[in-house]
Parts: sequence; structure tokens; C-alpha cells
Amino acid sequence: MDIMKVVEQAKDTATVGRVFGEPVQQGDLIVIPVARVLHGGGGGQGQGKDERGEDNAGSGGGFGLSATPAGVFVIKNGDVQWRPAVDVNRIVIGGQIVLVVVALTLRAIFKKRRRRR
Repeated sequence: MDIMKVVEQAKDTATVGRVFGEPVQQGDLIVIPVARVLHGGGGGQGQGKDERGEDNAGSGGGFGLSATPAGVFVIKNGDVQWRPAVDVNRIVIGGQIVLVVVALTLRAIFKKRRRRR
């Protein structure tokens, strides 16, 4: 595995085309989709001798890519508006976490009051 090939492939995937999608036009309305793109890379390589004095070589690699919708730009009659994407799953999970924290806090308060009596 050639590490430089991995790095070059990683650079090729991190382009503006990954963030801004192809514009969609319907009459005088243009919609440009936008995404949040995260990417990472990796590397490695090495050589040396083991405990028995034999030559050993190493290698490595890695790459990650994540894309989530961010929203759209809407262009109508020369006016540009940003419309963010709403992640309902994230809202629901956030609400559940808040509910659990409130429940645990109330439980601790009520336990403390019972001990005082």
C-alpha cells in the first residue's frame, strides 16, 4: 500500500462538489443544496528489527468521510435565502436527554427532602 496514493485519493474526495450539490431550477426558482462534509485521513509506515534481529516492515492507511444535509440556498427573482435543514432525530434525542436530566435532578431533590423529615 502506497501512503502517498491514499493521501492523493483523500484530497480528491474533499472537493466543493461534496458540499454544494447541483443546482435545481424550476422556472425562476433555483435551489442549491448544501451539506456539512467532514473528512479525515491517516498514514503510517515503518521498518525495523524484531527481538530475534529479523527485518520487519510496517504499513498503514485509513480515511473517513461523513456528510450530513445543512440546508439549501433558495434564489428567487434575484433574492437569496438560506433554509436550514432540520434534523428531527437530533431534536428528539436532545429532548430525551433533557428529560432524563430533569427527572434525575428532581429525584435527588425529593430524596434529600425525605431524609430531612
